[in-house]
Formats: sequence, C-alpha cells, structure tokens
Amino acid sequence: MPAHVPLRLADRFPVEAIRENLLPPGTWRPYPTIRDRNTWESLPAEQRQSLVAAGEALLGTSWPELKATLFMEYQRTGFLTRYQQASFERRKMLIRLVLAECVENQGRFLDDIVNGLWAICEESYWGASEHSRNIRFTGVFPDPLPDTLLPGVDLTTAETGALVAYTDYLIGGVIEHHFPIVTDRIHRELRRRLLDPYTQRNDWHWLGFNRSPGSRPPNNWNPWVHSNLLAIEMAVEKDEFQRAHFVHRVLRGLDEFLSGYHEDGGCDEGVAYWGRAGASLFECLDVLDTASDGKITVWDEPLIREMGRFILRMHIGSHWYVSFADSDAKTIPDPNLVYHFARKVNDEQLQTHALASLADQKDERSGLSSFNRVLNGYFRPVPAQEQAPAYPLIGQSWLAGIQVLTARETEGSSEGLFLAAKGGHNGESHNHNDVGTFIVGLDGQPVLIDAGVEDYISQTFSPRRYELWTMQSSYHNLPTIDGIQQQDGPAFRATDVSADLAENHASLRFDMSQAWPAETGIDHWQRTIELRRGQDAAVTVHDDYTLAHDPESLSLTLMAYGRVDPSAPGQLRITGLHRDLLVDYDATMWQVSTERIPIGDKRMGPVWGDHITRILLQATNPTRNGSFMVRAYAG
Repeated sequence: MPAHVPLRLADRFPVEAIRENLLPPGTWRPYPTIRDRNTWESLPAEQRQSLVAAGEALLGTSWPELKATLFMEYQRTGFLTRYQQASFERRKMLIRLVLAECVENQGRFLDDIVNGLWAICEESYWGASEHSRNIRFTGVFPDPLPDTLLPGVDLTTAETGALVAYTDYLIGGVIEHHFPIVTDRIHRELRRRLLDPYTQRNDWHWLGFNRSPGSRPPNNWNPWVHSNLLAIEMAVEKDEFQRAHFVHRVLRGLDEFLSGYHEDGGCDEGVAYWGRAGASLFECLDVLDTASDGKITVWDEPLIREMGRFILRMHIGSHWYVSFADSDAKTIPDPNLVYHFARKVNDEQLQTHALASLADQKDERSGLSSFNRVLNGYFRPVPAQEQAPAYPLIGQSWLAGIQVLTARETEGSSEGLFLAAKGGHNGESHNHNDVGTFIVGLDGQPVLIDAGVEDYISQTFSPRRYELWTMQSSYHNLPTIDGIQQQDGPAFRATDVSADLAENHASLRFDMSQAWPAETGIDHWQRTIELRRGQDAAVTVHDDYTLAHDPESLSLTLMAYGRVDPSAPGQLRITGLHRDLLVDYDATMWQVSTERIPIGDKRMGPVWGDHITRILLQATNPTRNGSFMVRAYAG
C-alpha cells in the first residue's frame, strides 16, 4: 500500500532557518564532559565504583588484533562472528576506559585510551566485514578486503565515528593537552572517512537519493547512519554555514526514509529493527532538538507519534512481541529510548509501556556499540518506580500501511488469546515469504508462531536468501500447493485486503493467490483470520480456494512453540505458558504429522530453547476447489 506522508523535513527547515536556529558551534552539550565534575561525581557511588573497576580491568591490556585474514573470513566462509567480535571488543574497551577516566579524572586511563583511539584510527576500515563493498578491483562483488581509497559510510563506520566523536567530546580537552596530535588525528579521520564522503556522494543505497521510481524506500540503515553523522557533525564542525548545509542534507535523507511510512507508523522490518528505525529516527530528531534549543522539532507530528506507538501494537505480553520479518519474538525495545520518545510525543501509554518493560529487563545488556545509548543510561535515566506499572496492552490495531492486524481477547490483560495476522507483500525490508501468515498467543506468550531468523551469515543477504528455511513460506503458517512455495518480490502480495475491528471480534480478510508463482495455478485463495471474543473466544483461520487443476498435493503448515500432542483425531494440543492451546481441524480432510526442528543457533536459542515443532496437515484427497478451517482456543 503506498505511503502518503505529508511530512517533509527538508521543506520545513530550509538551510537558512537551520543556520539561524542551531546553537553556536561548540556549544551543544548533550552530556556532561569530564570537566563537569559535579555531574560525574553526583552519580551513585556504586555506579562510579563499577565504572572505575571496569576500566581498571583493562589497564595495560592488549587491543584485539584485526588481521586481514580475519576480515576475509566473511567472504571465504560466510560467517562474520570472529572479526565482528574482535572489532566490537575494541570499541567496548574504549567506552569502558573513557567512562572510567570521566569518573576518576586522574589521567590514570589516558594512555590506554590513546592506545585504543590510535588503533582505531589505524584501522583500514571502520566497519564490519559484511558491509565492505570494494568493487574497484573485481568490478562485480566485493574483494575480501576493503579499499582504503574509497571510504564507506555505513552502519558500522558511522557507529565507530560516533564513538570517536563522543570520546573527543567527553575528554578531548584532556587528550589535547597531553597528546595534541591525537586530537588532530581524530578530527582528520572523522572528516576523511565520514563527513566529507557523505556530502560528496549520493549513491549509497541507504541514503535513497538515487533510487529508481517505485523502488523500496531506504530502511533502518538510513536513520541509524544519520543519527551518528548528526552527532559527529554537531560535535566537531566549527563552520555554521557548513553545519547548516550538512543538517539539511540529513533532513533530505530522512525524508527518503519517511517516504516509506504510512500515516499509521507501521514498520515492515519488525520490532527488532524498530530499535534502529523508529528509535534511530527519534535520536536524529533529539539531536536536532537539543542542538537548536527546541527550535528544530517535529514532535507534534502525528506520524512521529505513531511510529513510537508501533511498539504498543506489536506487544504480546512481557518480553514477547510479534516476530514478523527478521525480528525476534523475545525482545525488549530499549526502555530508555521508548520512554524519552514517549515523553517527546506526549504519549502516556507508550511512557507506561517503557516503565513496565524496564522492570522486565532482567538481563544485563551492555548496548556498548552505541556510546550515546550508554550515556543515556547514566544521564537521562528512566525514573525509578516504587512499583512497576502494568503494561497498557492495547486491545487491537490495524496498520493499513504494512497490512498487519493485532488483537487480544481482553484489553489491558495478557490473559487469553492474542492474534497477529499480516497481508503485505514479499518485497518488504528484511522480508520473509510470509504473505497471509499469523501468530496465535495465549496468556501473553506465542504458541502458533513466526520462528523469526537465525544468526546472519553471508547467505542471509544474498540471492540464496530464500534457501534458508526461516525465510520460506512452508515454514510459516501457510499452505503449500504441489510443493510450490511463495516467491519473493513486491509483486507477490495480498490483494483485496480488508480489516474489521469491533468490540466482539477483529478480523483480516484478503486474497493471497498472487503470493505464489503463476505456474501454481491458483485462481483465488481467500483467507479470513479472526479473533472472536466472549464466552467462546477463539481464533479461526478460514481458507477458501480455487485452483486451475486438481493438485497432486496440498498441505498446511503450523509452526508451534511448546509440546505438541497430535494424538486426538481432529485436534492438536499445544502446551502454553499456563494453559494448553487446542487447535481443531477436519480429520476427514487432513492427515497430521509433526517435525521437530532443532535450534542450535545463538540468536534463536534464547527465544525458543532447543527446538520448535513444525506441524504438517497433509490433505488426503486434494481437490481444485475447496475450503477448510482451523480453530484455536484455550483448553
């Protein structure tokens, strides 16, 4: 569905208005510097001791080596873990050392900080191996090593640049006093690697300036990269005219990102990527807000508010969220970002959600890849609560832009049934071939599931993406006809889509025949997915279809989390959190079998444990015309 967004940031804030409204160069103060002793020393004693201890553990240690052969492993094997771990560890070490020095302010950590800065400045490429795009020698696809003559502006290079810039912002005066050449090197590297290339080139896919008409707008890369570039520019640029032009270019880039959004704020990349889509857009807007003393803001725009509320609409219960696309079912969007986003757009429900999710965030997650997010935790914390509030748990929503419906049995309660269903198309960002799939939750936990995605490897973003099982329609809650699955691309989509949200039910109806290739011979395949509330609460999925010929085989996949008992004819019993989910089907039409899918993956393992179950209903007498229904309810 095309997006119609009346928000054009670059039109609202022309270059001259930006120049007039930005604070003078060098006066942007998002966090206290090392010289702001009162603020650093006012941190709780336990927190300060912990920060100093983390730095002390790194005194005199060696910095991880980033060998050329380690970088080449991604091209050679398809796996990126070892180089990524070593590169990220360098950056985490620098953050810990800088924080320790800011707390202690005795110069004890400076040598190690300079070692880290110098090592990072010596890196041939500031990014991750999977983002290197060296085509100067091959002319086709990346060489296994980066080309140092062609600096790339991308996710990880901009992240590194922001880390270096925030380090300079926090303790640059101290470094310059002892090691002026280091400060000079930092500023030169930031310009050479990031700021100058960004203003000189339009061809980066994430920027969206050179995309062809009708092509997909840029995804989370766009606000993610821009949030870091804005921070770097605000921290180091001394020329107010150059700064104004830079910011205006950023706004033009963000407009390209926003052009992909419908007015309801739906994110087709899923909740996992909202943290770098909607949340990074918030960070861009927050930098502009704080750098202009509140004069360059759009917090009152409905679209911005709705982009924040996407989190509410995808929430199942506790740490469980809808996991369409490359998303994770078990996650907690950064409570700090959600809270401050909610404050800016004046949304009490979203603010309450952030406070509730903070209490659920029991694991220690460093988030050390983004220095500003670490600093937010210390200097823009979520207010402590004597008792965590209950999640808002909105009753139902329909996001027409991405064609996703969510509904729960009882608003404000995780008890009972939850439904998420989607139409959409198979050319979405981080797409899975999943037009028409659905999720059924019970008592705040998904039971009929979308499995999500495994650890990224080179194949994940290659022409062989849809050979991975997680991407295939036969591993979503969908039919398969004669062994033929849905195909990828925006032409493979749902049509005649309509949603009906009422007090006693919420339903989504569409024709998904176009999601399969023409040779499948589907004349129409209408699916209606409905959550009914009340005494006989249930989720029903009703399919009505016509094929051009009698199929040799017809099957329906149901993916399940929990123990599956198929022993009763016509009924599946799936173990839920507190109660079982019963799924009724027509035993005269289907023969049932189950397949245990082992999970040995470090991304999916923490979500689903050691396995999930694929339930396969195989038609005993498939015909060219037919209809069937499955019904799920609490047992």
